[in-house]
Amino acid sequence: MDASYKADIMKRLETKVDRMIRQIGTKTPHFAGGDGKFDDIGSDWWTTGFWPGILWVMYDMTGKDHYKEAAWRWDEELEQWFVKPTEELHHDVGFQFLSTAVIKYKITGDRDGLRRGLEAANFLAGRFNPVGNFIRAWNADKTGWAIIDCMLNISLLFWASEVTGDPRFRHIAVRHAETTMRYGVREDGSTNHIISFDPETGEYIESFGGQGLSPESSWSRGTSWALHGFANTYRYTRDIRFLDTAKRIAHYFIAALPEDLVPYWDFRLESLEGQPRDSSAAAIAASGLLEIADAVPAGEKQLYAGAAERILQSLTENYATWEMPEHEAILLHGTGSGTSFIDVSLIYGDYYYVEAMAKLNGWKHRIY
Repeated sequence: MDASYKADIMKRLETKVDRMIRQIGTKTPHFAGGDGKFDDIGSDWWTTGFWPGILWVMYDMTGKDHYKEAAWRWDEELEQWFVKPTEELHHDVGFQFLSTAVIKYKITGDRDGLRRGLEAANFLAGRFNPVGNFIRAWNADKTGWAIIDCMLNISLLFWASEVTGDPRFRHIAVRHAETTMRYGVREDGSTNHIISFDPETGEYIESFGGQGLSPESSWSRGTSWALHGFANTYRYTRDIRFLDTAKRIAHYFIAALPEDLVPYWDFRLESLEGQPRDSSAAAIAASGLLEIADAVPAGEKQLYAGAAERILQSLTENYATWEMPEHEAILLHGTGSGTSFIDVSLIYGDYYYVEAMAKLNGWKHRIY
């Protein structure tokens, strides 16, 4: 991509997101189906932070106040769930508060954003199992489960450690990353979605397929969570183990992509016939590849940056809704898993597409 192409996409995103503000209104969007209309899921749902995250990135890139005004209320809306009954606050508070409270504080200096971000970090740190060295996933009876998605949530802990000067948050994040690196990342760079431990002893038990096809398969979005998450962990720690792990996952991800560079929902499907793609996995991975490109020596940069740009170009030209003004999402053909949210638009796919394009255009207030 040349500079003019990248800048043109940001201008197209301005037009698109301005329209989304009018269309989405006060809804809490998660997915849009065939009619192109986003649902209105509860504000405690794990994806709540991604729509305001898009707005904050657009404000940071353009300086236009209407994006800030549309984004401003969201961290206050989320904070209520720390005191109201809910089963939906869990390991994903990073996804909810990094792109609301934390970015709000980073850009504007808002003290309530700082307070709410730290409140979320304390909540996430409280889920740490010190004998197993992992952050517990979900609630109910999942006391010994950890999942690959959490590799991006731990950015909340690294941020909290930086702003408070308290290393305990960082220690928890590093321990969780080490455990995930040991049990969640396979030798070939593929990943397990769910890893299970005895919560009393910390002993590793087994892995589960989770949202992938099977325990031995390779869920594409899980791979992208890991790629981006380990790249971020290196950015915060400068520990080469995490960069090497991110690179190993990236090599696997790139090698497994189909011709148009947007993966099917699992990399190890028995047959590709009739199987849906996952544009969200492509967008998350592209953003993570740009993080790796920033971290490696000059001679390696193009391997990762070039792959990211080619993925983003495919999303831009083949998966975006530029010519569909009534459609409320940015990207088509996202898939939650093989059994849910199949071939739909997903708000987190839209967020990471915007995040990646902003990075290509010089965005510096990175939150993940």
